[in-house]
Amino acid sequence: MSDLIFHMINGAPDPVAPFSHAVEANGFVFITGQMPFEGISNTSNYPETIEDQTHQVMKNLTIVLQGVGINLSHVVSVRIFLTHFHEDYEKMNAVYAGYFPANKRPARTCVGVNGLARDARIEIDMIAKKN
Repeated sequence: MSDLIFHMINGAPDPVAPFSHAVEANGFVFITGQMPFEGISNTSNYPETIEDQTHQVMKNLTIVLQGVGINLSHVVSVRIFLTHFHEDYEKMNAVYAGYFPANKRPARTCVGVNGLARDARIEIDMIAKKN
């Protein structure tokens, strides 16, 4: 096994807990779940709607991906966590689908949860593979 590489990415939101933004292992990149913070402070506001929150989370994830030299085309797996699952699932999916070509979407899991850090409605994490 190769050495692990731990990344803290300039421009990504500050952590809400003790974690790295991303960790590389054997060509895979594990991206910590991102919240819909509008700024880099982890006390920044969230957008109001789930659609806008989904866009913001994807923007924050893209910043982390770019920070390790890759992009959304390298993503192999996604996990989405929603605190208002029945209310937000379809609306989130409509936004999410626009980030990946229909024939090249990552594997995905989406679950409803009782709570997320800083009372977020959505959190998304990713696993990517470097070429």
